[in-house]
Formats: sequence, structure tokens, C-alpha cells
Amino acid sequence: MADLDQEKKLVKNAQKDPEAFGIIFDNYYDRIFGYVLRRVANPDIAKDIISEVFFKAFTNLWKFRWRNISISAWLYKIATNEVNYFFRKKKYKTVSLDRLMEENGLEPVSPEATIEEELINVEITLKKHQDYFEVQKRIAEMPVKYQEVISLRIFESKSIQEISEILNKKEGTIKSLLSRGTHNLK
Repeated sequence: MADLDQEKKLVKNAQKDPEAFGIIFDNYYDRIFGYVLRRVANPDIAKDIISEVFFKAFTNLWKFRWRNISISAWLYKIATNEVNYFFRKKKYKTVSLDRLMEENGLEPVSPEATIEEELINVEITLKKHQDYFEVQKRIAEMPVKYQEVISLRIFESKSIQEISEILNKKEGTIKSLLSRGTHNLK
């Protein structure tokens, strides 16, 4: 939602009428789910975490105080806390790309594609997956403080101010963490 005034009204309505929370859920589910999925790299785990995120948001919406920043910052903050809690409990298990390919397989890109075209497309797709999992693996090996800022900045395209609000840290700290984190990632 681009208009903060409309969003403020929506939040106020949702605080009074629980059914109005459905609009917030519909507007932000995909973005928050994408963020969680990129952090944990497992759709099943991401679904579990995202359900907890929206449950906590729903049950604690009455505590939300408007600060002229999108409610998405609050939702990202809850999601970040849930992901961090998940990692602290050491429930995270890495999965090999080969296993993912065996379990999920690859669909033909196009029914009209030739074998050579499909092979090229599969190689490109595989390279993208390998690159993503390599980056995700390296991010997961970093301290949590770097994981948070890198994920929010790169994957979620959040501004320094939004990240500052989500993580409850000063903007200078966020800039410093981003600088060190991306340097370590390289």
C-alpha cells in the first residue's frame, strides 16, 4: 500500500474489527513470505514461520502504534524475530541441490522446445539455483546481525530508514552492518 493515510485507516479498522485484518494479510503475505523463504531457503519451514508471524501480528495488533511508517516494517520485524528464533533453536537443516532436484524435478520450459533448447534452459535454471543456494548458504553462515540487514536490503529492497525501524537500530549502525556484511559476503 503506497498511501500511508489509507494504511493508517486500515490498521485502525483492523484494531477494532478483526475481519479487517484480512486485508492486511492479503496485502503483505506474499512479501513477508518471500523474505522468510529467502532467509530459510525451505518452503515448508517458511510456511510454518509465516503462519506464526501473522498469528502474532493478529493477536498483537492492538499494541501497534502508528509512526508514519508502513505496517510492513512491523510485520518484517516480527518475521525477522521469528526467523532468528528458528535459527537459535537449530531446527535449520541444509538440503543439497541434488536432493531438491530429485524431489521436485524440472518441468519442460515449453512443449515446443527442442531438446537442445530445453537443455540450455535447464542449465541456466540450474545455475541460477546453484548461485542462489551458494549466496543463501554464505549468508546463513554469517552472524545474524549481518543476515538481517543483507536480507532486508538486498532481497526486500528496504531503505536504510525502514531497516532501522524493523531492527530497532540506528541508521548509522545499519549502514555499517551493510558495509561489513557485503564485504564479508564477497
